[in-house]
Amino acid sequence: MGRADFGILISLLAAEGFDVVGPTKHDQTIVYRPISAVEDLPIGWTDVQDGGAYRLERRDDEALFGYVVGPQSWKSYLFPPRSTLLTIENVDGELVFSPPAAPERRFAFVGVRACELAAIAIQDRVFLESGHVDRTYANNRVGLFTVGVNCAVAGGTCFCVSMDTGPRCTTGYDLVLTEVLDDSTHHFVFEAGSEAGQAILDQLPGHDATGADFDQVAAIMSATASAMGRAMDTTGVRELLYTSRDSAHWDEVAERCLTCTNCTLVCPTCFCSTTEDTASLDATTGARSRRWDSCFALDFTGLHGHPVRETPAARYRQWLTHKLATWQDQFDSLGCVGCGRCITWCPVGIDITQEVAAIRTRSEVPA
Repeated sequence: MGRADFGILISLLAAEGFDVVGPTKHDQTIVYRPISAVEDLPIGWTDVQDGGAYRLERRDDEALFGYVVGPQSWKSYLFPPRSTLLTIENVDGELVFSPPAAPERRFAFVGVRACELAAIAIQDRVFLESGHVDRTYANNRVGLFTVGVNCAVAGGTCFCVSMDTGPRCTTGYDLVLTEVLDDSTHHFVFEAGSEAGQAILDQLPGHDATGADFDQVAAIMSATASAMGRAMDTTGVRELLYTSRDSAHWDEVAERCLTCTNCTLVCPTCFCSTTEDTASLDATTGARSRRWDSCFALDFTGLHGHPVRETPAARYRQWLTHKLATWQDQFDSLGCVGCGRCITWCPVGIDITQEVAAIRTRSEVPA
């Protein structure tokens, strides 16, 4: 499909009743917001990322998806930063507890990267497939339509190849597109991943992709895979972390860690939360709400007035060990998808790939 027709996709999704959400430029970052036209997309912008550094720059073309990922992940729509779990009303002296009504909407996410599709699949296991269905997540997830994007650029902190989550979308999408720009053309190659995706694809203008088109897609994916800004050796990482509990490296990384919680808030898979109860002044109504929390917060594991993990070293060890070791025991996968957000948005540039490598090196040094 040609670039001039891309807006038709957004219009079709809106006509199907979806709340269309996609990337847009806001406050010098690329974030996910409701969109209604192709002009809402970050046309001609790219992001330059490194440890503790992020900035937008103009590209020399008009690419619609020529960036990687910003500070916001799709979990903010499926697992919102704040949500109401129940409301309480005093009716003639009796307390009436009511769950919130399911929202009357269906999301269509446009521009979901392969690593982000993997993150959504991980949170599906956490919230839907682990023996208890989280009502808030399930209500937001129902009817979701995803338009994936095969990455034509790799970010400075990306390492999805190491985690086997990208740069090509392989599952979890209804439609996936590859943006192709060369000296003579700007077009998109689409593939359907579901019946719903095929129904939308059948309504889009364009022509059937050829073998040459798919060869071009494969070449773009190969170039992106070879341009990763970071890499992580995940061989035996679960056992490595389990046997490195007393490594001196935890204290070294803690000297830099601010325990600011940035890494967990930008992570597309982290799901720590806390609950808060509020009541009206006249005690006639109340509510229990949930908000994001972080295992880096001192009081997150507070018991009887005392934190279980008092030191930054203990909290960093907990985060990294959960992400790459105990997560496998709980959910049969790693908890990291290689998006690189935690590296980019750490104020002091702590790099998860470097920390794993450092722990591995220490573990190989004879005692």
